[in-house]
Amino acid sequence: MRCIAWAAMAGLLWMAPAMAQSTFTPSDESPEDLPAGAGRDETFYACTACHGFKLVAQQGMTRAQWDDSINLMIRRHNMPAPDDKDRAVVLNYLEATYPPRAPAARGGWQNPFAK
Repeated sequence: MRCIAWAAMAGLLWMAPAMAQSTFTPSDESPEDLPAGAGRDETFYACTACHGFKLVAQQGMTRAQWDDSINLMIRRHNMPAPDDKDRAVVLNYLEATYPPRAPAARGGWQNPFAK
């Protein structure tokens, strides 16, 4: 009985890295769900290559903070660095559409990317 339990645990540990590396599929999101604006489609597809756009839409940051977030994703998550033109399009959309919000009252949720 003990061997069976150990074998099952070993199998789960062996499979865990493969399961953790699954690819995000933006099946329930589309650019049309987001506020209209120049660069909406480019921004949507640049972001959803790795994660849902809902994560982006929850943020509210300055242009510099958005730029820092892109740098963080390039550095820590191997995001391909966009060329200067594409980066400007994405930053313009994010800055216009998801600007900084007022701080949350009474210690509510705080943006982890905001400095």
